[in-house]
Amino acid sequence: MFKLFETLLRGQAARAAEEIFDRNALLILDQQIRETRAGLERGRQALAVAVAGDRAEARRLEEAEARIVALEAQAVSALRGGREDLAGEAAAAIADLEAERDALKAARARFAAEIGRIRARVADATRRQAELERGRRVAPAQEAVRRLGAGAPRQDAATLREAEATLARLRALQAEAADAEAALAEAEPGRDIGARLERAGFGPAGGRAGGASGTPTGGAVLERLRRRAAEPASEPA
Repeated sequence: MFKLFETLLRGQAARAAEEIFDRNALLILDQQIRETRAGLERGRQALAVAVAGDRAEARRLEEAEARIVALEAQAVSALRGGREDLAGEAAAAIADLEAERDALKAARARFAAEIGRIRARVADATRRQAELERGRRVAPAQEAVRRLGAGAPRQDAATLREAEATLARLRALQAEAADAEAALAEAEPGRDIGARLERAGFGPAGGRAGGASGTPTGGAVLERLRRRAAEPASEPA
């Protein structure tokens, strides 16, 4: 039983840790990015130190090789001049320089291998760091969307659907009202014929034809129009 309680406590602690991580994921990510950025900077500094050390070894190697060439030329001259003693001392110095040269070459080979490894690690870390920081820039929006989808109560989702249905119904009512208003305007007496006459070039569309005695008839209007058509056209001023 005690073991069961111990397991239960560990499970609760693990769940609490996960919940804390979920709530503070962005803060944790920011700190981790700062740490990886600092680690990358240390790697770049180590690479710079290694490259500088390799260059220093290269200069020492060049100096040793140049010194060997110069001493060999002097030793040969000493031998030709019968100075075996000086030639012997030069030979000993040349041997020491050659040993130093060989050690420098071995050191440079080790430097080259180490620099290659460091350079590869730094390049990989740089690529991953850039990808990490790009992801961090997008993470807040993605987290907001995730919380909206995962944390929204069902009641909020239902209200959202109801609001969408209300908006659709409102738009339908507005469309029906606009259609009715257009139909009423088109049903106005004389509106259609007036518009067609206007399009044909016979003056602007006017109001309703009428007289003092009551509602006009089509025959009365036509007779009036015939009288106007028989009148001579007035001369333009």
